Amino acid sequence: MIITTIILFLLILGVIVFVHELGHFLVAKYHGVKIEEFGIGFPPKIFGIKKGETEYTLNWIPLGGFVKIVGEDGEDKEDPRSFASKSIGKRFQIISAGVIMNIVLALVLFSVIFSVGAPMDIEGVDLSRAKSVQDRQIKIAGIVEGSPASEAELQVGDSILTAGGIQINSNDDLYGFTKSNIGQTATFTFQRGDEILSKEITLRQEFSEKDGSLGIAPSETAVVAFPIFDAIMKSFGWVYYLITYILFAFAGIIWSLLSVGKAGVEVSGPVGIAVMTQQAASLGLMVVLNFMAIISINLAIINALPFPALDGGRLLFLIVEKIKGSPINQVWEAKANNFGFLLLMGLMVVVTFQDLLKFDVWGRVVGLFG
Repeated sequence: MIITTIILFLLILGVIVFVHELGHFLVAKYHGVKIEEFGIGFPPKIFGIKKGETEYTLNWIPLGGFVKIVGEDGEDKEDPRSFASKSIGKRFQIISAGVIMNIVLALVLFSVIFSVGAPMDIEGVDLSRAKSVQDRQIKIAGIVEGSPASEAELQVGDSILTAGGIQINSNDDLYGFTKSNIGQTATFTFQRGDEILSKEITLRQEFSEKDGSLGIAPSETAVVAFPIFDAIMKSFGWVYYLITYILFAFAGIIWSLLSVGKAGVEVSGPVGIAVMTQQAASLGLMVVLNFMAIISINLAIINALPFPALDGGRLLFLIVEKIKGSPINQVWEAKANNFGFLLLMGLMVVVTFQDLLKFDVWGRVVGLFG
């Protein structure tokens, strides 16, 4: 299981990184810039294939990739095929292409998901244009502490099948049953994974309208597939929502760091993502594709941040160059990028160490040989 998870994690990360670097590569080629190397992973090199003027390499450290562009550090300005010889606009396009390609990847993946069929909350969703609606369920999205549902040890993600022998197919079915049986004891059946559970639950008589007599937040879900055009349109809306959500989350993390010195939320690195990959894989291909799309959007946003060593930092230097009318001192730019890279690597080490402790990875590895 661990080996399978590692392979799947590397495949997901490899696709996302490949698409990102492919963006830089294609736009640089379009503008006539010479590419010396297109690498997946970081050196040392496993092997390489030379095709034309570019060497395509696979490297041992599988946590990234790179495109080695002639003149990317400001040298060879007289060479017409050097990155440094190109206009600010063309350089801006080359640098931003990686971020754009990661967004494009997410759009493609979500289009596939919405077209093939994806589980979603369908309350308030217009299903008139859907080509299929299957596996309608009422899932528990939240549980009120101290409620009958909590005392019955129900869990978020459980699906409600029946109540008092009555089939529950919608939120209206559940609401109608609980409203007419306040204070009564009824048998509820639930599905948790592959297991069917039966619980005797007494619906409380005193409750708020928001929490209900059972004490859950129900979510009406179904696997919905849309025609391809609608799927593409929905993917644009969903990607826009995720970008906005993630940006606000980043802003919240930065504010918490500045105000209280803590991130306010748990941050995961490669190890945490690998664990989440295993969880996604257990839920099926569509969940894996959804997970890949979200990671791709996260990578795009992180790379777009105006921080040295990231694409966003290099774009910021171009903007400054445009404003001041002359290039930034290459020595200082190189120092800033090196400092940013070291800081990012240090952060990666800290986050990875926290993940190893949080997910007890060492204990799992030792268990393989125990």
